[in-house]
Amino acid sequence: MFASSSIGQWPHSSSGMSHSEWVLDSGASHHVSPDSSSFTSVSPSPSIPVMTTDGTHMPLIGAGSVVTPHLSLSNVYLIPNLKLNLASVGQLYYSGDYLVIFSSSFCCV
Repeated sequence: MFASSSIGQWPHSSSGMSHSEWVLDSGASHHVSPDSSSFTSVSPSPSIPVMTTDGTHMPLIGAGSVVTPHLSLSNVYLIPNLKLNLASVGQLYYSGDYLVIFSSSFCCV
């Protein structure tokens, strides 16, 4: 499932998804994005490796905010080697700004 934002007509990534689309991820500890141009602000971070679900380590180079027509996300990790934007369900929930509802046939934010 994904939440699509209409930032603009971005070329599709190698995953087949647009750089403006966000995949809801219930297993992600943080929102993450490979696209530095989507950040409204970003602060450099020490190069800390972030481990993906398959055990791959990818460098975190910054953290900041991303605003789309549908979502306003803070503390988003900038990880250039990723192929997708991932919106952390846990981070959405704990922000207090969003209600996330799952059913057997859909998910709604």
